[in-house]
Amino acid sequence: MKLLIGLGVVGGLLVGADRIAVGVAEDQAADAAVSSGWMTSRPDVEIDDFPFLTGALAGELDKVTMSSDGMTVTDGRQTVTVHSFRANMSDVKFTDSYRGVTVGRGDGQGVISYQDLSKFVAGGQIVLQYAGPGKVKTSVAGVTVEGKLRSEGADVVVDGFELNGVAAKLNGLAGDLLKPRRFALTGLPTGLSLSEATPEPDGVRLRFTLAPGTRLGH
Repeated sequence: MKLLIGLGVVGGLLVGADRIAVGVAEDQAADAAVSSGWMTSRPDVEIDDFPFLTGALAGELDKVTMSSDGMTVTDGRQTVTVHSFRANMSDVKFTDSYRGVTVGRGDGQGVISYQDLSKFVAGGQIVLQYAGPGKVKTSVAGVTVEGKLRSEGADVVVDGFELNGVAAKLNGLAGDLLKPRRFALTGLPTGLSLSEATPEPDGVRLRFTLAPGTRLGH
């Protein structure tokens, strides 16, 4: 019985040390993400490996997650915030004496509000809203018009607005506001590229892929 108790105490100490080490590593990874310019604001980092020290000593981790509410993107003119950004990384290997890491695989996602999306479309002169799967809508001169939103490669495309009936008699300015728009999101963390843009009730969900071998840290 004493032996079992002793083993339990030792095991508890080892687990405690492992969790402390994880916390330190998560803080260092968050700092490295900012200092290396990978992210402009300090993210929350979660390392899911257990036991952590085993993977750390081997120089490799299975799963690391970074999340932030302060990531921004731009179309070259306007800059907006990506909410609830989350990057999932796997096959993470330490480099440069643990001062940096390279990521074997990864992806990410986040949401931009329709108010912010509207800044990319006609300079915010129209306000976009959710109109169902793959669709957005706006109001011009009191007339509601639906269009489509999707991604094509690295670009976000908003088009398909049709002025019918009374709306078709609106002046040329209204037609210009509703013309097809295509814009690329830049300013993303190194290695991230847009893979999908999908309208959802609370905003446009952006999904990203992370290039294999992306390096974080110095």
